[in-house]
Amino acid sequence: MAMSGVTSFFRFPGQLNTDLHELAVNMIPLPSLHFLMFGSAPLIARNTAAPTPLKISQLIQQSFDKRNIITACDPKNGRYLTAAAMFRGQLSVDEVESQISTIRKTLTPEWLPNNIKLATCEIPTRGTILSAAPLFNNTAIQEILANIRQSFSAMFRRKAFLHWYTGEGMEEQEFKDANNILKDTITEYQKYEEMQDDKAENVVIGDKIQAANDGTEQ
Repeated sequence: MAMSGVTSFFRFPGQLNTDLHELAVNMIPLPSLHFLMFGSAPLIARNTAAPTPLKISQLIQQSFDKRNIITACDPKNGRYLTAAAMFRGQLSVDEVESQISTIRKTLTPEWLPNNIKLATCEIPTRGTILSAAPLFNNTAIQEILANIRQSFSAMFRRKAFLHWYTGEGMEEQEFKDANNILKDTITEYQKYEEMQDDKAENVVIGDKIQAANDGTEQ
């Protein structure tokens, strides 16, 4: 249901539509910070009666509630870098923009202005009148990456299942390299979570230049 909601804006008409390229440009401030979390609102149990229609303000509130986010981490533990507020059904774009403007002021850093992308789709989710498919780039995703790295380290220390991969032509060093990349990604998320707004803008510009240079050299 959540994935259907996120992709509906590529497939159905709407007043504020988007495509995959535009979504990537808006959601990923730096190449290394590309891990997203998403959710669905309202959450509806299978084979239940249609829920009471929500107001747009209630829909937005649920969208930013950790109970509606299908990712094993709490965004309140991190910092919102970017977000996409995607709504389905017949609604007023002006009202949505008015409600989202409050979120922008309270949840997003000063060095990423207007970093909440809005999209609407006129076709509602089945069984609802209004629904939302929120998409976030939040530094709390590092919790999941850290858990993955911890599990990997425990298995790699024992060489568990390693022979299945080396037997197919992979090298042990490839696993070490992947682990280092994951470590660097976690560090990058931590850096932007702890960074003060007055310093972050210059750092982002520098990191973008470095990323562009790295891409040119490859």
